[in-house]
Amino acid sequence: MSALTVGEQAPQVAGIDFGPTPSVLWFFKVTCPVCQMSAPKIEIVDRAFPGLVTGVGQDPAEELAAFGAEHGTAIRTFPDVDPYPVSNAYRIDVVPTLVVVAPGGEVVDVVESWSREGYNRGAAKIAELAGAEPVVVSASSDGLPPFRPG
Repeated sequence: MSALTVGEQAPQVAGIDFGPTPSVLWFFKVTCPVCQMSAPKIEIVDRAFPGLVTGVGQDPAEELAAFGAEHGTAIRTFPDVDPYPVSNAYRIDVVPTLVVVAPGGEVVDVVESWSREGYNRGAAKIAELAGAEPVVVSASSDGLPPFRPG
């Protein structure tokens, strides 16, 4: 079974609240090369839309902190360790996975793996929902591939 789909209600889990603003959940694992590659891009999303991004790391808190320091991310994170209750509630099979949730909890975008088009689309949806200016997360000139499976 794949991750949640657009139109589904995002599961309510401890540590994640869906209020009057959109939310971005970024599921990742510190040892995942694609997560490491895309970490600076999720930081762009976080800087453009402060307070809306939550990293759900499939590792202990100390490893998440070390990952943030190593890869230059300051996103709010919380650990989702074995048996991975949050990842399982969101049906995460692939990391990284980006989930954009509208105010009230409706899933409006899901991007599995690294996808330039997907991350840019997700950022545009966040901007629309937040009433903010859109931001380009990745351009062909940044040296990243258009797609890389997680």
